[in-house]
Amino acid sequence: MKKTDSRAFPELISELVASVEEVSSIAKDSEKGLFIEFSCLLNKLGLILSDIKDNKDVMDTRTIRKAIESIEKELQRVKTLIKSPDSKQPNTWIENVTQDLGRSLGLVLFASIDLHLEMKEKISKLHKEFMNVRFNGSLAPSSSPSLGPSPSPSRPSSPSHGYEFVTANASETEIEEERTEIIEERSNLTIDDVILQLKYGNDEEFNFALLWFNESIRQGLITNEWINEGGIVLILVNRLSSCKPNNRLIILRILQKLASENSENKEKMADAASLSALVKSLTRDTEERREAVGLLLDLSDLQAVWRRLGRIQGCIVMLVTMLNGDDPIASSNAGKLLNALSSNTQNALHMAEAGYFKPLVHYLKEGSDMSKILMATALSRMELTDQSRASLGEDGAVEPLVKMFNAGKLEAKLSALNALQNLSNLSENVQRLINSGIVVSLLQLLFSVTSVLMTLREPASAILARIAKSESILVNQDVAQQMLSLLNLSSPIIQCHLLQALNSIAGHPNASKVRSKMKENGVIHLLLPFLTESNMKIRTGALDLLYTLSQHLPEELTEQLGESHLNTIVNIISSSPLETDKAAAVGILSNIPISNKKATEVLKKSNLLPILISMMNSSPSMISNSLAEGVAGVLIRFTVPSDKKLQLLAAQNEAIPLLVKLLSCGSLVAKCRAAAALAQLSQNSVSLWKSKKKSWFCVPPSAAAFCNVHDGYCIVNNTFCLVKAGAIPPLIQILEGKEREADEAVLNAMATLLQDEIWENGSDYIAKNAGVEAIIKIMETASVKAQEKALWILERVFGVEELRVKYGESAQVVLIDLAQKGDPRLKSTTAKLLAQLELLQFQSSYF
Repeated sequence: MKKTDSRAFPELISELVASVEEVSSIAKDSEKGLFIEFSCLLNKLGLILSDIKDNKDVMDTRTIRKAIESIEKELQRVKTLIKSPDSKQPNTWIENVTQDLGRSLGLVLFASIDLHLEMKEKISKLHKEFMNVRFNGSLAPSSSPSLGPSPSPSRPSSPSHGYEFVTANASETEIEEERTEIIEERSNLTIDDVILQLKYGNDEEFNFALLWFNESIRQGLITNEWINEGGIVLILVNRLSSCKPNNRLIILRILQKLASENSENKEKMADAASLSALVKSLTRDTEERREAVGLLLDLSDLQAVWRRLGRIQGCIVMLVTMLNGDDPIASSNAGKLLNALSSNTQNALHMAEAGYFKPLVHYLKEGSDMSKILMATALSRMELTDQSRASLGEDGAVEPLVKMFNAGKLEAKLSALNALQNLSNLSENVQRLINSGIVVSLLQLLFSVTSVLMTLREPASAILARIAKSESILVNQDVAQQMLSLLNLSSPIIQCHLLQALNSIAGHPNASKVRSKMKENGVIHLLLPFLTESNMKIRTGALDLLYTLSQHLPEELTEQLGESHLNTIVNIISSSPLETDKAAAVGILSNIPISNKKATEVLKKSNLLPILISMMNSSPSMISNSLAEGVAGVLIRFTVPSDKKLQLLAAQNEAIPLLVKLLSCGSLVAKCRAAAALAQLSQNSVSLWKSKKKSWFCVPPSAAAFCNVHDGYCIVNNTFCLVKAGAIPPLIQILEGKEREADEAVLNAMATLLQDEIWENGSDYIAKNAGVEAIIKIMETASVKAQEKALWILERVFGVEELRVKYGESAQVVLIDLAQKGDPRLKSTTAKLLAQLELLQFQSSYF
């Protein structure tokens, strides 16, 4: 065997690239068409060689060096032939030379075990292009591409010139000898050599042995006896964890071939250690995962594999991940493998834990009684996401669980109910439960006094609480009455669930008939004792239900709430650690009719106002919308225009700054209620300013207190002046917003600046704050009542000639449209405004 070139690999490749460029240049300069085509091929070869140089760490092997050297010698031969002036039949010899270069390139590909896949594909593509070339003045691919290196076919001699002919033959012989030498190195290895190199060889030795073994298998040269005697299967499996990625791919393909050909080989791969090694490949890159899952699928017809794979940590999780992945082949094989593994119930449970529920649902539907209980029990204990609950519902888990509850024995009923409780957190599954008819069965269970069934009542009540969130429960009109009758006969946990269910039912928009029946059955009277309940969850449930009912049954609430109950509610507001309780309690008070003066007096004595104001000011950023809305609602009670003393009490407790603040940062409901309370206060501003006027003569107020609207000195807490309170800009800002629900309350507040004695000053002030534009803008989209108030305001504003001239033109389009298409109730007022703008005569039929 000849010595390998001693040059450093980068140097060897660099010199070869230079040689390629030189020959390409010579061929191109010859000006022959086929030489120019050949030059193009050589340029592609130069690029490939540069890539090989960049991958020297995996390419610098003895085999590849020999292949590179053979390319170098072929290039020298081409150089000689192109320069020969007597060369005949150039298309024939250049085809042969190109194919020889292709064979040498094939050897590089053959030996490039560790080269990454993309680079190997590039070499393979160019190899085929060289092998398939046909020169007839153009480059055309052959119809039968070569599959790899093969001995050079016999061919006619190239040029007739003797010297060149001898050189060419010598070169061909030398190349063929090296090519044969590389291939024959495999046949010279003994079985022991291969086994040792596969088992203990370094990377290069292992590469070579694996290459030899793979090629030998492909050619059918390896017998099962050889494989068995050498323990090849276990050797290959053991090397999986330590070898390089490309070698792992080859190993997996070899193992798959061995498994498909011999059942004994399968058995050898079925032990726990081998399977664990194969499972690790499921965590690697796409191609390796695909090969590994394919091999595992081949092994899955062995029962031992089913049991062992399920116990290997991460196996089922990875298979589920692959099932949901983008690789269609791997996904299909993973699905088949999971299906095979699911014959074991423990594996089915592991799959469910990984988010693949079909096997579990299959057992719920068709498994043995014990399997059903096992699956339902596991399902009840799983921490499910909404996505998981949706998958279970779509896969059909609800129906067999309901069947288990209705027809099974005690253990089956309990496991089914607990599982359904877990699934019922999702609204789609709630609808499935209602459709299954389970509501009647659950209520019957709650009424049962059989001791053996008592353990089922808690999950049954929890499921009812979830089901009650759906309005479909109203199909059964008596369900709320049945729950009410159970309320005082149940354990605390069941009471909590029943209160939650009743609150959901009472809150449904179409539950008016149910609420009426609840009223007839004295629901308020039944709930009030729970307000002093020591169990906070029960008290919260009762508060929430009372608040919901108070929105629909205010008269019933007025009749039932005595002084002690009101004080209890105020105490909850001041002492409860839960803001939700505070919000519900304040909401109840806000829904008591304002006409109930007795309730107002009790709340006044209980110091409710300072409690509310202090609570709202203590941590404003943490206040919920519902609490702010309730507080604003209560302040409407304390600002009624008919009771100036009550208004003064509210103002002295700093209610006005809070109400102004709610105009900017509250919810739309809070803004609406705050505007209503401020309107009530502002109605009395003119009369209060007059009554306070004399008291200012002794001690003149500051200039800052002067109000242009009231044309005098205003102190907010004394005269409730909206101008000095800074309320007008945020009120106008609400009109400029997109939501229209608060318009009427806002306009009512602004209208208080246009009372008979101050309307001109008020009009100017509203105009200076861009209020007129905002009012005109909302005219078309506001409610009829808001339109009515807006027209009244514009009628006053346009009474000021300057403002009529300034805004009349922009208002007329809206007013004409309103006159033609608006509500009939607005017709007369609209016509007056149009006449005021001289667009309509007062004698018009509009009046």
